Amino acid sequence: MNFIEDLKWRGALNQVTDETGLLEAMQSGQIGAYVGTDPTADSLHLGHLIPFMVLKRFQNAGGKAVIIVGGATGSIGDPRPTTERQLLSQEQLLINEKGITTQVTKLFGDDNTTIVNNNDWLGKLTLTDFLRDYGKLFSINVMLKKDVVASRLESGISFTEFTYQILQAIDFHELWRRENVQLQIGGSDQWGNITSGVDLIHSLEGSDANAYGLTIPLMTDATGKKFGKSEGNAIWLNPEKTSPYTFYQFWLNQSDEDVVKYLKYFTFLAPDEIETLAQTVKTDPGAREAQRRLAQEVTRFVHGQAAVEEAEALSKALFNGDVAELSAAQIADAFGGVPSFDTAAEVKNVVDFLVAGGVEKSKRQAREDVMNGAITVNGDKMTDVTADIDPSTHYDGQFVLVRRGKKKYFLGKVK
Repeated sequence: MNFIEDLKWRGALNQVTDETGLLEAMQSGQIGAYVGTDPTADSLHLGHLIPFMVLKRFQNAGGKAVIIVGGATGSIGDPRPTTERQLLSQEQLLINEKGITTQVTKLFGDDNTTIVNNNDWLGKLTLTDFLRDYGKLFSINVMLKKDVVASRLESGISFTEFTYQILQAIDFHELWRRENVQLQIGGSDQWGNITSGVDLIHSLEGSDANAYGLTIPLMTDATGKKFGKSEGNAIWLNPEKTSPYTFYQFWLNQSDEDVVKYLKYFTFLAPDEIETLAQTVKTDPGAREAQRRLAQEVTRFVHGQAAVEEAEALSKALFNGDVAELSAAQIADAFGGVPSFDTAAEVKNVVDFLVAGGVEKSKRQAREDVMNGAITVNGDKMTDVTADIDPSTHYDGQFVLVRRGKKKYFLGKVK
């Protein structure tokens, strides 16, 4: 399959300005495609990964990947469908630019990859040059009809955000001129901005200039929820913000209804291999082989093979209950979301410890659970109600891990 056919098969194509022209341009020699991202945070999240996967496929098809880290546009903010963005300080923007640049470098490597900052050209553009050289080429009537702008007219939109589409169009033309970038890739909500860039190139370089736009469908899960939204918490690509284990678990926990769609979109597995995995979902869903392969492939792409091995080793230890030898960092990672309580570093009787931490409601219930073997502390089953808990014996003295029954965990945080 060619680049476009592959995207269609994977469900990763929404609109393209000129499918035939784009394929002919790709076949005539190496051209560039770009994705832009504004440094609104110091890390990318899963939402950013969506267009980057398409750019990576373009690169794998022989094209050149160009990424804009929007130092200039990030200081303004692209229009959101509802409200105006809060402006970031220049100091925070620089921090964010550095973090994102590191991440995209890791994702795309050095071969056939260029990472640029649009502040290099937009930051040098004077107001009079902007109005004379570009403002004259844009019709207010057309700009008002762009989806994001139109959705904001009733609630209000500032002139700053209104002009964002012009700046994005300038970016496309600048990369067309500098890097032979003939394709811009973005989400479905970027169609208006992308076509503005195509129109600008045609205005400045002639109607026969090769410039194309491609958008990606809005991705949702089987329930209709926007992909990557996990109870309001973003899944970050920075391992210090979302650990590789948590990242791996996110993919491993995908539903049978969504896993094949995500295998098509977020992995580079061949169609026949994905079809085989799709059959296992139907014939042996309990094995969750498709989810495991999805977790392996995406975690490897973002964090590397060592992260996959670490996540799987931690998952195996937790499944088998072998928690005694885990590190403090692994405990914090794997059990950060379970009910927690603060505890002192002093040695305390197990019954008193369980009641003080809220694991048990009463000393009577605590004694019963201990004598019945229902309580495990730091991987060791407790059966003696006179035993003591010493927080210094495990996990660098930072945590005490309690399990009640087979699955209910509590994490004591030593203060």
